Amino acid sequence: MIIDVLELGKSCTNTDKSLRRLNLVSKAKQAHFDNLCDWYTHLLKKSPTGSIRIHVLRNIVTADPENVQHILKSRFENYPKGKPFSVLLGDLLGQGIFNVDGDSWTFQRKMASLELGSVSIRMHAFGIVESEIRSRLIPLLSSASGNQRVLDLQDVFRRFSFDNICKFSFGFDPGCLEFSLPVSEFAEAFDLASKLSAQRGLAASSLIWKAKRVLNLGSEKELKQAITMVDEFAQRMINQRREMGFSDKHDLLSRFMRTIDDDKYLRDIVVSFILAGRDTVASGLTSFFWLLSQHPKVESTIREELERVVPSCDDRPFVTFDQMREMHYLHAAVCESLRLFPPVQFDSKFAQDDDVLPDCTFVRKGTRVTYHPYAMGRMERVWGSNCLEFNPERWLKNGRYMPENPYKYPVFQAGLRVCLGKEMALAEMKCVVLAIVSRFNIRVADPNRKPIFAPGLTATVRGGLPIFVQERGA
Repeated sequence: MIIDVLELGKSCTNTDKSLRRLNLVSKAKQAHFDNLCDWYTHLLKKSPTGSIRIHVLRNIVTADPENVQHILKSRFENYPKGKPFSVLLGDLLGQGIFNVDGDSWTFQRKMASLELGSVSIRMHAFGIVESEIRSRLIPLLSSASGNQRVLDLQDVFRRFSFDNICKFSFGFDPGCLEFSLPVSEFAEAFDLASKLSAQRGLAASSLIWKAKRVLNLGSEKELKQAITMVDEFAQRMINQRREMGFSDKHDLLSRFMRTIDDDKYLRDIVVSFILAGRDTVASGLTSFFWLLSQHPKVESTIREELERVVPSCDDRPFVTFDQMREMHYLHAAVCESLRLFPPVQFDSKFAQDDDVLPDCTFVRKGTRVTYHPYAMGRMERVWGSNCLEFNPERWLKNGRYMPENPYKYPVFQAGLRVCLGKEMALAEMKCVVLAIVSRFNIRVADPNRKPIFAPGLTATVRGGLPIFVQERGA
């Protein structure tokens, strides 16, 4: 398939002769780029404005921070998620917060903000994470230490985060990270539903998957079966909460049930949070430890900071939330990892009306407009000449973490749709990093192998991340 890409020049007029037309054959593209996101990065770097138009997909892709601010803040009302997106993921996410616009989004956003912003819910989440680390993650890694057993660290993190988000969302423990690494039917169904929902977006036309859905064929038949299992599980959790009572429970489902009595609505909300809270954290941790394996100096600096903030010997106690706030280098390292490998590599909106972006790109009504955090992290015009380096120091000033403009760093979105779970996700990642680097040396089995991402809603490394574990001091 030939994709016709029009690189956008700097002029606002149609007479700008600097516009160049590129005919790019997908097979040639695949020969040079293992990841689709790297191909987009290549095109965006070549564009004078950092924006490109992919005509056949009616898609404008941008890596310009001013455009991102325009989309996510200045003209927020003109760039909703849009019907094409909600239809694509509607069978899985239904009317959940990540799949709706307008009044439904506003209502859920207010509710979620109220619940997730409370100190009690954050401490509840922190306790869940600490318990999972102490009782499962550390024993599992210890069991693999020193015996040349290869672990897929991505699989470990996906199991870890799935246990955590299910406890947090439902008050249910699927036990995915138990010693035997058991198979969870719910986790498998959820994974399959997420994967197949994302694959709908890769179809040459939406008519293809819609026809397969009507006829109940192939991947659409599999998707329907997987979603049925997710629905049955969610309904079981809701029924149990009603039987047991939910007024004194801390999980997200119980909190929402105090206000909402519609079972389908409850199911959609909680499933959306599982999708967001599970895959993004696992993706971020996987990329972090791959980068750490390439940069031992960063690893040793994190350990030095830990010793300075929490001086102790073996059997180190778990770091408190307040102590973790004093670890500026750790926070910088996590943010730097997410800059280079954002769990959500790109995000799209659909223009409700004609518009012009700050770089003078004309946007016709109904056009898909995509901002690309993965590419933005690799743009010299955004991050400077060392943009490809893993350099936590870029976030520090006099040893203290300094946040960046969120539209330059839209890893957690920005503006009105900024991720409500951002602080909890960062805290969870930092808890895991500290627990592992203080006790273990993690070495990637093939250090020369670069991440190749599988198609999906989040950045998942194809083939996982095989590692060897050695306890420190052993």
